[in-house]
Amino acid sequence: MRRLSVLLALTLLCGLLAAPVFADEALPQAGTAAPAFRLQDQNGHWRSPADYQGHWLVLYFYPKDFTPGCTTEVCTFRDDVAKLRQAGASVVGVSLDDVKSHADFAAKYHVPFPLLADSDRKTATEYGVLNSMAGMHYAKRTTFLIDPQGRIAKVYVDVDPKANSSQVLADLATLKQAGH
Repeated sequence: MRRLSVLLALTLLCGLLAAPVFADEALPQAGTAAPAFRLQDQNGHWRSPADYQGHWLVLYFYPKDFTPGCTTEVCTFRDDVAKLRQAGASVVGVSLDDVKSHADFAAKYHVPFPLLADSDRKTATEYGVLNSMAGMHYAKRTTFLIDPQGRIAKVYVDVDPKANSSQVLADLATLKQAGH
C-alpha cells in the first residue's frame, strides 16, 4: 500500500512538473496600448512598435523555429503577406530563438517579414505569453492585432497555425469597415 502511495505521489509530481505554466491572465487586452519592445530581426535590424505607427501590425508569437506548427504558421503568413499588406497591415513574428536561428529559418522558408529574437524573454513576458515546461522556456502561440494608434485591437489565443492568417485577414476587414 505504501509503495502504491509513493508511486501515485511521484506520478502526480511528474505531471505537475511537466505541465506548462501559462500566463494568460497577464495578456494585454483589446483597447489597451501594446507593450513597447526593441528587438533585433533576422537581419540584425532593431525593430519596435513605433516603426509601425500609423499602420496595422500583426504581431504573432510562436514557440520555436523549424518545428512543424511554427513552420506551418510562418509559411501561411508568408503566403498571405501580400493580402495583409494590401489590407494595410505589416506582419512580425516573435520567438525566443536568437538572430542566427531566425536568419536560417527565414532563409529556408523565404520569409519576407521580420522575425524578432526575444532571447532575453522580456517581450514575451510583457505580452503575457512566456511559458515554461520542464525548465524550458518558449512563447505560447498567440497573435496580437495592433491598430494604427498602437492599441491592441484583437488577441488570438490557442492559435491554429493553418488558420491564424485568414482569421486575422477577416477580422482586419471587419475592424476597418467598423471604422476602427
